[in-house]
Amino acid sequence: MTTADLRAQVRDFLAAHDPATTERMEFVRARFDAGLAWVHYPAGLGGQGLPRTLQKVVDAEFALAGAPTNRPERNGIGLGMAAPTILAYGSDEQKRRWLKPLWTGEEIWCQLFSEPGAGSDLANLATRAVLVKGGEEAGGDRWVVNGQKVWTSSAHVASRALLVTRTDPGQPKHRGLTYFSVDMKAPGVEVRPLRQATGEAEFNEVFLTGVVIPDADRIGEVGQGWAVATATLMNERVALGAFTFPREGGMIGVAATTWRTHPELRTQGLHDKLLRLWAAAEVSRLAGERLRQQLAAGQPGPEGSGAKLVFARLNQEIADFEVELNGADGLRYGDWTMRRPDGADFFGRDAGYRFLRSKGNSIEGGTSEILRNIVAERVLGLPPEIRLDKDKPWKDLPR
Repeated sequence: MTTADLRAQVRDFLAAHDPATTERMEFVRARFDAGLAWVHYPAGLGGQGLPRTLQKVVDAEFALAGAPTNRPERNGIGLGMAAPTILAYGSDEQKRRWLKPLWTGEEIWCQLFSEPGAGSDLANLATRAVLVKGGEEAGGDRWVVNGQKVWTSSAHVASRALLVTRTDPGQPKHRGLTYFSVDMKAPGVEVRPLRQATGEAEFNEVFLTGVVIPDADRIGEVGQGWAVATATLMNERVALGAFTFPREGGMIGVAATTWRTHPELRTQGLHDKLLRLWAAAEVSRLAGERLRQQLAAGQPGPEGSGAKLVFARLNQEIADFEVELNGADGLRYGDWTMRRPDGADFFGRDAGYRFLRSKGNSIEGGTSEILRNIVAERVLGLPPEIRLDKDKPWKDLPR
């Protein structure tokens, strides 16, 4: 299909579904059914099996028409992590059941990975899932899950979660894991907010006590959990690292605007610093665009870890600069209780807020320390760290 053909297809859809008169949810559901949600997905699953590079053609046509969106800011984990994982490892039934409400935003997803004793070393997780066999009259095979997860973004608003558990403690830690989707409203799921330095509670700790998960909600094979989880994490880092604003957008755009509109704040030293940050932001933007093209060509790789590492460092440096540039006003924070919970007004907040929030960039989506290890080993080919626990059964490891 040519670009012109795809544009014509979008215009035909818009002619049949006037954005001005069609209810938002009706519109986004119809867009999914027409294969215009994510065009690189298969037919029947919101796409048409087209090259991923054509997605921006579709998005541009819908934006030009003022069409309603699927509110991706509320479901970044669902769209950037859950959907690609389901597409790669989910059964046909799971894809049909989950992808549409995930894309339309009817279901918000979160990620139950990290634990108090398994953060950077995720494979050391202890949340247990035990299989209970059952016939049709008993509801079929099911798993009973007990454990605790932490640093779970959006768990307080999520409908479902990606969950990785330990199903065989007798296997080495990377080989005894199994991956599920869990209903966040199921009995035994308890969500407790964690207050951040910003005053907000984007993150949560989640307790799982006797939570029953049907075997039909297992994603991938039993014992394949580490491979599925790795795919999820790679998609997360690509989504964070390859997300690109237009030139001079995002954090550097806010700082540059302040510089231009408040000449009284300028100094020679700050001018030099702004130029260096602007150049670094532009290099990061171009590298992110290359990574997006790589992904579109079906070649995701560990480069996403490097991109996310740069994203975190650069965001923090720009936030530091913004506080310094604003002088005493750089310490202003405002009333966090009045902020939108989906974070969509991030760039309209005071500099003090962005300074505090940017500190989390080097933790979320994989700590910068671990990402440096990944880049060193998988990109630069340096010798890996010595791992004495690699082949020992998980149950025999000290904790």
